[in-house]
Amino acid sequence: MEIRKVILTRITLIYFVLIVFAIVVIVKMVSVQKIKNDRWEKIQQNLSDNTIIVSPDRGNICADDGSVLATSVPGYYVRIDMASEGVRKVYNNESDSLAYYLSRFFGNTSHGEYDRRLNDAYKHGNRGFMLTPRKIDYTELQVIKKFPILRRGRYGGGLIIEQENRRVNPLGMLALRTLGGLNKGAFGGVHGAIGYTGLEGSFEPYLKGADGISYKQNLSGRWVTRIEIEPEDGMDIITTLNVKMQDITESALYKQLRNSNADWATAIVMEVKSGEIKAIANLGKQNGDYFETDNYALGPRGCYEPGSTFKLVSLMVALEDGVVDTSNVFDTGNGSWQKSGRRISDTHGNGRITVKQIFEKSSNIGVAKIITEFYEKNPKKYVDRVYSFGINKPLGLDISGEGQPFFKYPGDADWWGTTLAGMSYGYETKMSPIQILNFYNAVANNGKMVKPHMVKEIRENGALVKKFKTEVLNPMIASKETIGKAKAMLEGVCINGTGKDLQSEYFKIAGKTGTARVATSSEGYSAGMYLASFVGYFPADDPKYSIIVTFNNPRGGYYGGSVAGPVFKEIAEKTYAFQGLIEEKEKDNDEDEKLVFPEIKKGQSEDLREVISELNIKHVKGDPDSQWANVEVKDDIVTLSDREIVEGRVPNVQGMGASSAVYLMEKAGLQVRISGIGKVKKQSLTPGGKYQKGQTVLLTLG
Repeated sequence: MEIRKVILTRITLIYFVLIVFAIVVIVKMVSVQKIKNDRWEKIQQNLSDNTIIVSPDRGNICADDGSVLATSVPGYYVRIDMASEGVRKVYNNESDSLAYYLSRFFGNTSHGEYDRRLNDAYKHGNRGFMLTPRKIDYTELQVIKKFPILRRGRYGGGLIIEQENRRVNPLGMLALRTLGGLNKGAFGGVHGAIGYTGLEGSFEPYLKGADGISYKQNLSGRWVTRIEIEPEDGMDIITTLNVKMQDITESALYKQLRNSNADWATAIVMEVKSGEIKAIANLGKQNGDYFETDNYALGPRGCYEPGSTFKLVSLMVALEDGVVDTSNVFDTGNGSWQKSGRRISDTHGNGRITVKQIFEKSSNIGVAKIITEFYEKNPKKYVDRVYSFGINKPLGLDISGEGQPFFKYPGDADWWGTTLAGMSYGYETKMSPIQILNFYNAVANNGKMVKPHMVKEIRENGALVKKFKTEVLNPMIASKETIGKAKAMLEGVCINGTGKDLQSEYFKIAGKTGTARVATSSEGYSAGMYLASFVGYFPADDPKYSIIVTFNNPRGGYYGGSVAGPVFKEIAEKTYAFQGLIEEKEKDNDEDEKLVFPEIKKGQSEDLREVISELNIKHVKGDPDSQWANVEVKDDIVTLSDREIVEGRVPNVQGMGASSAVYLMEKAGLQVRISGIGKVKKQSLTPGGKYQKGQTVLLTLG
């Protein structure tokens, strides 16, 4: 009994302790939630008011050699705390001077108006009155920090500096639409600018970094900021884009656009074996000129009926099924053929020609006759074979917004008696330029279809984080025999057919012209509107690069061979030369032979010396002391001279590259707009003239 009593006593004691503990917890909870609610609200408000989100630096987007294509540079806004003790001590004596300096610096309004605004803000005790009418750069900030009142700093002069990074593209318009842009962020911008389009949007999780947190604390009447969590800067994206090849591509495309007055055009250069996109240009008309406005190469805006470039697909279907050979003969008639109520026509009659000649001469009638003769009774067999090539599905690119390929299928509500014939030569189906190019690239790659990609590495502080390897979509789209015959037909186009004017003296080109009518509405095709294309690869006997060039609604000439073909050839030859693949011809022993110098743009003296050294140019005069230099090439001699930049005067940037010109203009406090590609030909503000800070200058490149 004694043991029982001891046990009961101990249990009772434990229960009593637990009950007391529970009562204490409940009382504390009620106290926190009700009794001391005001105290905790004040603590929460204090934390909220004094906690500052520290934004990280956004990662760079770089070219394949590490050249920066998109980066962030700091911009600043300046405010003043009119209720601070330091401002109140000196305001009456120095406010008029501050108004004078602000008016003179920004030039956007009068001294009197600035004085009125400052007095009004002071009267109402404004704790964060904005002094800067626009975002300023670091150099301008250093000037403003010396203005009356503000020169006393944060505590003595109420100076408040807000930093906001600005995304810039040092190479101007180069691949701008592919790089993409930022918007103001979710919920009206409270989360900062975030990637919205192109690579900026698709790789936002890597580029954005992670916010840090700092806390403002009052120590003995003096506010200090303590960083609690350091921000993590964004990672760098290393793309497959090559700056030189991109410049070659955009320049060739832009020049032909100016000649053809087309609505838009796009060009893509892809490395055959790896699928790396080395250049991608998208130029659309805007205010009478052409800019990177939309991603026609990849997106739905560029998804059209491909026309004659699709004939390779159709003939490879017939070759793979073994129903024809390239030597078989078909009667293409006199240039017009009626099939199931659909009139199919060629530019002229070709009579009886082989399958290879049908492709070389791009005969609509010939291709339509082949496909309808062998697949009319079983169209599913034709479409299934097309699907087997892997072109009916999106490629899954590393940029979002890829256009959806469209193919009709027998039994669909919109499959008509005329669909098979029309589909055979590129109508009643839709593909984007990148999807067409990828099929031709597979042919160039001996049947192996690889996935096009634009990013090869992600790096953090220079260290490799992730590497993107070549992805094989289809190890063999067709038999070796079919691929071999397809290659021979593509070479034949550039030897005997519609692309014979495009053959290069340095290497063989293989490709196909395409000219398709453009449907602008459900009612049908618009008269005179065409899609002109050329797609192929080079060198034909050992393919290194595949290229597609597409023009929408060119005026005047509209055939693929005459509009898109020359651009293809220019890109191919310049790329070939740039890659060092052209063997030098034997030089004549003529004593009068002169050296041919590449074009050298005016720019920074140090950069020019490096270029001259790399090019091993021997005949050089001048050694400028200034940061910037002029360049003159005459009689095989390169002459360098000082280029004077006078503070307060409009810099003369004519002859400079875009990046150097923009740097000088922005450093001078000017807002810059760029038109065209190349070096600066004209500037809207007269060199050496006076200007006002914040004024806009238009630079015309060519």
